Amino acid sequence: MRYVERGEVPAKRHVQVRGEDGRLLVEEVLGFEGFSGNESILYHRHSPCRIKEVGAHTPLVREEWVPEAHVHRLTDTNPVVPQGDYLTGRQLLQFNADIEVSICKPIEERAGFYRNGEGDEVLFVHRGTGVVETIFGRVPYRPHDYVVIPRGTTYRVQHDPGEQVWLCFTTPGEIETPKRYRNRYGQLLEGAPFSHRDFHPPPELESHTDPGEHELTVRVRGGLQQFVLDHHPFDVVGWDGYVYPYTFNTDDFEPISGRIHQPPPVHQTFQGQNFVICSFCPRELDWDPQAVALPYHHSNVQSEEAIYYVAGQFGSRRGVDVGMVTLHPSGLPHGPQPGLVEASLGVRRTEELAVMWDTFHPLRLTPLAREHDQPGYALSWSDDLVEA
Repeated sequence: MRYVERGEVPAKRHVQVRGEDGRLLVEEVLGFEGFSGNESILYHRHSPCRIKEVGAHTPLVREEWVPEAHVHRLTDTNPVVPQGDYLTGRQLLQFNADIEVSICKPIEERAGFYRNGEGDEVLFVHRGTGVVETIFGRVPYRPHDYVVIPRGTTYRVQHDPGEQVWLCFTTPGEIETPKRYRNRYGQLLEGAPFSHRDFHPPPELESHTDPGEHELTVRVRGGLQQFVLDHHPFDVVGWDGYVYPYTFNTDDFEPISGRIHQPPPVHQTFQGQNFVICSFCPRELDWDPQAVALPYHHSNVQSEEAIYYVAGQFGSRRGVDVGMVTLHPSGLPHGPQPGLVEASLGVRRTEELAVMWDTFHPLRLTPLAREHDQPGYALSWSDDLVEA
C-alpha cells in the first residue's frame, strides 16, 4: 500500500518526541517479516505493553462437519440468526489452515476492543454502515466495502442502527493486492483493475485521553486472551508508514473484459496465503459475435472455489439467490447448469455482484454449513431440471 501519515510525527525515527505535557512519547514499530517487511511507526502517550489485569485465555474451538459425500454444495446464509457483536457474532462456515470464513450479523454493541495477534482480517460488508474505530483512526464503512485490518491492529466496530451482514475472512498470512498488478517498487500498474486512489485509509487520527478501565481481547495461540487496560488504547498522537486498515469498495473495481471470455483471475482483488479473493462486479461481457459469455466448464484439480452472492442474478447459476454460498470442491468439474449457456448467447452485460475465494488446500465445513446445506444443488446439472 502507499505511504500514509496521520497526526504529528517527528522528522526522524527513533528520536525523542514529547507530548504537549512534556512527557516523552512511546514509539512503537508495528511491522512484518522481522523488520524487513512493511511497517508503520506509532507514537503513544502510554506504553502499548501497559496492562492493569490479565484475564483468562479461552481456546477457540472449530467444530467440523464431514459430509458423507464429496459433492458440490450450496449453503443458504439467509436463515442464519443475527446474534452477538462484531466479535462474538461471527459464525464460522468454512476453514482450513490458511483461511477462516464466517458470516456475521451483529445486533449488539461491544464496548471492549479487539486485536488479532495471529492474522490479518477482511470484513466484506454486504449490508450495513458504521465505523471501524482503530488505533490508526476511524474507518467508515458502507455496503460492498472490503475492510482490511492488518494483524496487530487494535479496533472495535460501531455499527449504525439497521441490518448488518458481513462476510469475515481471517488468515495467518498477509492480505495484499495481487503481486502481478504491482511493479518492483510496489506501485499499482496502469493495467490493474484499481489504483491507489481507490484504497481509503483512516481519513484522520483521533487521539484519546479517556480515563478509566477498558477491556481488550487479543487473539493469540489459537484462543482469546482477555486483558484490562487502565488507559484508552487509542492514545496514539501520530503515525506513519505502510501498515494500516483501509477500505476498498467493489464499485471502484474496474472489470477487465475481452473479445472472448476472460478467466477468473481477472476478477482477483486480494491475495493471501494459499488463497485469493475475487470480486465479480457489474460489467460488460464479451463482444465477439461467437463468444460464450458464461464461464466454461472447468475442474478445480488443485483448488476449491466458494462464491458468496451479493446482488443481481448470477448468469451461470440457477436456484442460487442473494446471501447463498456455493462450494465447488477440488476433484469435481463444474460449470453453467443446463440451458444457461444457450440463454446467455448475445447477452452483453451483467449486473451481478459476488465475492469468491479460491483456496489451494481443501476447505472444511462446520455444523453451521450442515444446518443450512441445500443438498439438491449437487443434482442441479441434470437435464431433467431444465425449466421449460
